[in-house]
Amino acid sequence: MRTFFAPEETEEYEAACSLLIRRMSQWARERGESVDPFFVETALDYRHRGTCDGRLGLWEPRHIEEYLLDWLPRTATVLPGEEPADAPGTLAALLRYLDAMGLSDPRGASPADNFAAIETLTPKYAPAMADRSRWGMAKFWAVTAAEQGVDVQDPAALESFVEQAQQGEVPYDQDVLDEVLRNHLTRGPAAVTRAEPELPVLLPAEKELRARAETSRALRWLRGIADWAGPEGRALTATGNLRMADARALVAELGTGDAVDKVRSSTQLPRLGLAVEWAKKARLVRVVKGRLYAVAKAQPLLEDPLALWRHAFETFSELRMPLLGARGGRHIGSMLFVSFEDTVPDVLNTLYSLPHAMPWPRLRDSLHLRYRAEYELTGHYAWQMEFGHADRDLRTALDVLEDLGAIKRDEGMADPVFLDIPLEESVLPPAGMPPELAELFGVVAGGHGESEDAAERSREQRAELADGPVELIRLTALGHDSVRRRLLAEGRDAPRVGELAHVPAAGLLGVIAEHYDPDAARTELAAWVAAQESSAAALQKLTDAVRATPFRTRAETMLDALVDAYPDGEALLRGLRGDPLLGPTALSVLVRREVLGAEDLNEPESLVMVAESLLQLLETAGPEGLLEILGGQELSAHKALEAALASGHPDQAGLADLRTVAEQARRRPAAHLGRSHQRRRPGASGRGRGGRRRH
Repeated sequence: MRTFFAPEETEEYEAACSLLIRRMSQWARERGESVDPFFVETALDYRHRGTCDGRLGLWEPRHIEEYLLDWLPRTATVLPGEEPADAPGTLAALLRYLDAMGLSDPRGASPADNFAAIETLTPKYAPAMADRSRWGMAKFWAVTAAEQGVDVQDPAALESFVEQAQQGEVPYDQDVLDEVLRNHLTRGPAAVTRAEPELPVLLPAEKELRARAETSRALRWLRGIADWAGPEGRALTATGNLRMADARALVAELGTGDAVDKVRSSTQLPRLGLAVEWAKKARLVRVVKGRLYAVAKAQPLLEDPLALWRHAFETFSELRMPLLGARGGRHIGSMLFVSFEDTVPDVLNTLYSLPHAMPWPRLRDSLHLRYRAEYELTGHYAWQMEFGHADRDLRTALDVLEDLGAIKRDEGMADPVFLDIPLEESVLPPAGMPPELAELFGVVAGGHGESEDAAERSREQRAELADGPVELIRLTALGHDSVRRRLLAEGRDAPRVGELAHVPAAGLLGVIAEHYDPDAARTELAAWVAAQESSAAALQKLTDAVRATPFRTRAETMLDALVDAYPDGEALLRGLRGDPLLGPTALSVLVRREVLGAEDLNEPESLVMVAESLLQLLETAGPEGLLEILGGQELSAHKALEAALASGHPDQAGLADLRTVAEQARRRPAAHLGRSHQRRRPGASGRGRGGRRRH
């Protein structure tokens, strides 16, 4: 039972969704709780399709608000005369179930915070569902059809209504439709583009980050300007600039590196001017009646170097004009100037995701591809001139990021991986353009007729990298820390090695199994073990977490991750072969890893392995799928099921499900076994109970 699926893993996701709905419904019945499978499904669909990270087990108050007040009003149709079902109550039950089954991602909000959010938002849910301006296009037309007596469950009737609507023969509220259309164009569809998960990063402790922030040149500028302005303020010129005498003194005091000889105005000191504007953007200083004052409320920030550094980093993307703006009447903004607020964060995100330093030629040429997608120019000279201006501005931005301490640049040979990856002609949509609008305007890979030059550009770049050395660019620890903080604020998955040191064992194993590479998993597990009272106690908690997992597939995944990350994991695995509860899972892992062969198993172990295999198939494929996989011979299907039921496998709940399948198999003619069955999970037709639909 996984809780994370790539967007293209449609069948795998739907099988897991069906299993979770089936198991949760049974769990709720046993506790006398009422849950609506339709809304369990929509909640899972929201996390899988409606968020950029897709982690089904991670919930925070922001997800709860978006699901209840945006996703459901846009996608779940309540027909006239129906009352909205208790989606908030079902969501609360889902969160309790995920937590009880060890499926919650421990990096999410606490249960108390999530339940408090549900309680706060519940009164707003029904009004949001009734607010037509929040509806999606499909929902608008479905309800409009139902209100006019159309049976929306009848495809022919609905098709006839659509034809009438297209011909303008159907009355509808044009103002509401305009609002729905505006929302769709500005906010995009309910489903969003999935962001690539990031590799786990290893960061220093906050104490070390704070010490590094203290050495930042840019922080020295910002503090110096605030100290210089002070509570009494400093007089500015009539045009709001620094007086030249003050500017010369500040250049010397702060070490900005500006050349002051023959300069007649402080506007001709770009580094100092940038520092002053940066201090304004960061709200460290402000201008009042022609004087520059330090902001009193910023004093605690100025005294905390790490907090100040992070704040300066956050405001960097607002510095387009002072950093790259006009320095004379003939200045024309570069292509980077136009897209600065989108492109610079993308560059930093790219540096964050790379395990190797980025060679300047690769970064430069990748952005050139992006510019080609955004602009239409004629002639080689025009492109080269524009690229030159954009490259100049990018270097200016990188210079300041280096002064801040966010990046480090040095000379060296590019990692061979950059020689092996060609410079692709496929490009990202233009900066800031939603993917659906990019499609609308025809912005597609290679859509600008440059494919004949792509191979030549790749050859030139490869030669430049191979001849080296070249400039190499990487994020510093401070840069990694702040980019990660921004990614998390955007809802992205950005793991940090060590953040799981105090989470429950089930949460640890679930996260490293699904989101960590092997090296990071070993480091994370070692940190977790070190935080426990002893190694023996840690191992007991870890194996107990696998024992307590009610999903056979998840138990195997967790044990697999533990064996990979634990010192001498194979010895641990062999030692679990005879464990009363973990034995079947251990045997399955041993056989899959080819540590054991079929001939190494005794008869009881062979029977347990049959049961384990069938139980895992039942989880992933469902009852109909299991019968299909067993094949068309009734006798072999019955024998396999009977062997599993007599195996003594410890999963009694799973065996009860298998017994139900066996009874179904006995009632069916042999010809029906193995036939391809149309499997459909609850709501997959787009229709829920009581006529509810999702769009």
